[in-house]
Amino acid sequence: MGATSWAEAPRFNLREGVTQVSRDIYQLHMYAVWVCVGIGIVVFGAMFYSIWKHRRDNHPEPAKFHHSTLVEVVWTTIPFLILIALAVPATRTLIEIEDNSNAELNVLVTGYQWKWSYKYLDGPAAGIEFYSNLSTPREQIEGKAPKGEHYLLEVDNPLVLPVGKKVRFLVTAKDVIHSWFVPDFGVKQDAIPGFINEAWAKPEVPGIYRGQCAELCGKDHGFMPIVVDVKSEADFEKWVADKKAEIAAAKKAAEEAAARSWSKEDLMKKGKEVFAARCAACHGAEGKGTGPFPALDGSKVATGPVEAHIDIVLHGRNAMPAWAGQLTDAEIAAVITYERNAWSNKTGDLVQPADVAAHKKQ
Repeated sequence: MGATSWAEAPRFNLREGVTQVSRDIYQLHMYAVWVCVGIGIVVFGAMFYSIWKHRRDNHPEPAKFHHSTLVEVVWTTIPFLILIALAVPATRTLIEIEDNSNAELNVLVTGYQWKWSYKYLDGPAAGIEFYSNLSTPREQIEGKAPKGEHYLLEVDNPLVLPVGKKVRFLVTAKDVIHSWFVPDFGVKQDAIPGFINEAWAKPEVPGIYRGQCAELCGKDHGFMPIVVDVKSEADFEKWVADKKAEIAAAKKAAEEAAARSWSKEDLMKKGKEVFAARCAACHGAEGKGTGPFPALDGSKVATGPVEAHIDIVLHGRNAMPAWAGQLTDAEIAAVITYERNAWSNKTGDLVQPADVAAHKKQ
């Protein structure tokens, strides 16, 4: 099985996947299905046969009996044997799923509203950490453009893993409960704030594998796709070197951006980009709010004291996540400036990266 095409996935059945665990789950599923089919055929066959055989035309006088020890033994023993036949392979598979020992690579997976972050804890990629955001254009989500092949199943930074290595996932969350689910790996693990759950996978075929947050407590979990790029050992090592260089360059650029004074035009342009990518999903592209998330257009937050506005963006409030650590000082300064001067908000306030940095020290 090569790179998985989501469109080619079976519509009415599980996927066999690319790990031994996922195949075991698939075989267990099919085994249980055929056992249920057999039970259905026997039970409904006996029922319809009895209805036909013992209909009133053949038996005007109904049989009179009230007890059969043999029948009771049979209908107790057979279900017991069926349950044992199902429990043995299910238990064997569950033990395999929970065997997180002897991992060759450990990755911390953290769920946020509405994104994932990945941090490599050991191996040649140790120290690499990044966020993985939905990359489907807003125009497609809002029905203003045709939907792409991987609609709502595409990200800006996929998790990259080496093929043939046992990878242990340490799964947690920062705000609400999420669920990290990659069908081709046979992995579905809850991400709970304050807890670390474990799961593992040993992908056997290079390719792109997709999943989604499987938590069902709100529609926005559906906007948290998971993309895993499984590479050969040589390609993984090249990716590690390229990613470290990319992170170093981004850090240097962030430091340079934080050190200079931005014009209002540059802040508004950058702020609009950040707002569209990070804030519009909750507050709406026009700042009018969506569902439980408040409007920013005309709000007291965006037109009140600047210091309070910076504090909320940095540290979050209620359902809003903390953006300190997720965005650079320049990006936070730009998006706050944009929110205070976009739509009907005409405060004229400019927030510089230095203002954000100073607030962090308070």
